[in-house]
Amino acid sequence: MKTSKRLLILMAIALFQQGLVKAQWTGKREKPAHPIEVKFGAITKPNRTDPAMAAFRNYGLGQFIHWGLYAIPGNEWNGVSARSGAPASEWIRKWEGSTVPTNWIETYDNLYKQFNPKNFDAKQWARRAKEMGAKYVIFTTKHHDGFCLWPSKYSDYTIANSPYKKDIVKQVVDAYTEQGIDVFLYFSVEEWNNKDYVKNIPKTPDEIARFDRFLKYTRNQLLELQTNYPKIKGFWFDGTWDPSWINAYAFTYNLEKELRNNNPNLIIGSRFRNDEYESRHFDSNGVLLGDYEQGWERKMPADMELLGGNDWDCVMTIPPNGWGYIKNTDGMYLKTTNDIIDLLMKSRAMNGNFVLNFGPDQNGNMSKHENELITALGKWTKTNAEAIYDVKNFPLESKYGYYTLSKTDPTSLFLTVINRPVDGILRLTFPRNAKLVPASAALLDHERDLLLKKANIGLDRDTNTYFDIIVPENLKTKRAFVIKIKLNTPTISENKLMDAKI
Repeated sequence: MKTSKRLLILMAIALFQQGLVKAQWTGKREKPAHPIEVKFGAITKPNRTDPAMAAFRNYGLGQFIHWGLYAIPGNEWNGVSARSGAPASEWIRKWEGSTVPTNWIETYDNLYKQFNPKNFDAKQWARRAKEMGAKYVIFTTKHHDGFCLWPSKYSDYTIANSPYKKDIVKQVVDAYTEQGIDVFLYFSVEEWNNKDYVKNIPKTPDEIARFDRFLKYTRNQLLELQTNYPKIKGFWFDGTWDPSWINAYAFTYNLEKELRNNNPNLIIGSRFRNDEYESRHFDSNGVLLGDYEQGWERKMPADMELLGGNDWDCVMTIPPNGWGYIKNTDGMYLKTTNDIIDLLMKSRAMNGNFVLNFGPDQNGNMSKHENELITALGKWTKTNAEAIYDVKNFPLESKYGYYTLSKTDPTSLFLTVINRPVDGILRLTFPRNAKLVPASAALLDHERDLLLKKANIGLDRDTNTYFDIIVPENLKTKRAFVIKIKLNTPTISENKLMDAKI
């Protein structure tokens, strides 16, 4: 390709990508007017139909666990908080500013000599996750600090050289699998303390040689994880935004192919790599890179249209930010059970999974608030399982909460009521030409039939029909509640009303 032509293409792509990045999680995604050839684009087709992806769509609720050396300081050191100097608790090695302790990097990099979680019990974690209703877990094998929670033979900076010594990743994989919970492994590409890691595009011979070693090291570790833990269902990648990794698009493309060849059912999110034009998550034609969209981190889609039909999940922290353990949460808003139910059902109503993060302390303990959430959320998900799992989007919205429709029985519709009306009447709006309409209703948690009746307030040129569900006055609950609505063909066809003459 001539240089001038290639330059024009790159300029056009850059403009398109600027619009895509701006709109990616805020507005409609526009595809380029003229598709271009992409050699290092998507490897798998969107919306895979194999059993592994079918299971992914039905997970509903997942658990994320961020655990590593950062659990020891817990976002502070010697009584000094890192809130004003570190982006998040798991980023505390990046502590900067006037409050950073002397020789902090050296101090942090030697924390592995203290890592000995005396209360860590993977089986208990897994039992509690099952109680909560989680169907999959994402577990950190290593974060950006590079410390491996498995005894990698390609690094000395691992759990094997800590006082604890035992393989934590293996314990987690085995314990969760035993409970019937699928395991995904979080893997950070970026490593802050790795001397071979180069942040920017390597240019000098030394940088090129170092980063080449780093790429081989990364490949070796990923193949090692696949070999050591064949029960895993997928990888959740992080730390893939630096120019050096973006520039290694041919390597990352071939690495993804190799991982998939080793396990054709492997599930990989959109954050792993980019195409040759530096487009991440989606290639330069707007095609998803990976099996599901991985960009909804502490974000929720505004509507279904924004998702473009792609599979997705939302990963969410309990505090506003901070994935790892935080000793002092004073002044921080911690999400409540009701917050989590709202986010969970909003995700399910848009065909997504919701993944709640936990940050155990240095001894492997969940916090009091985390344990309370697990218990309360578990009671709710057990009671309302029909509305959460094996469901899909229903193409109507409700001002009272969220609809989900059973995949196995298209006549079973669920309305999770977040906003209870003051008059106790839930007025459902259906198109007048709907093939299926509400025929009966019952409280899912009480198996109690509710009064359902037709409503019509005579609005001129109204294309809708209405059904009122009466919520009992004596229904006492501090949580959202679910109404199971049975759909059937309409039994009454209303006469056409005369339009008002004006």
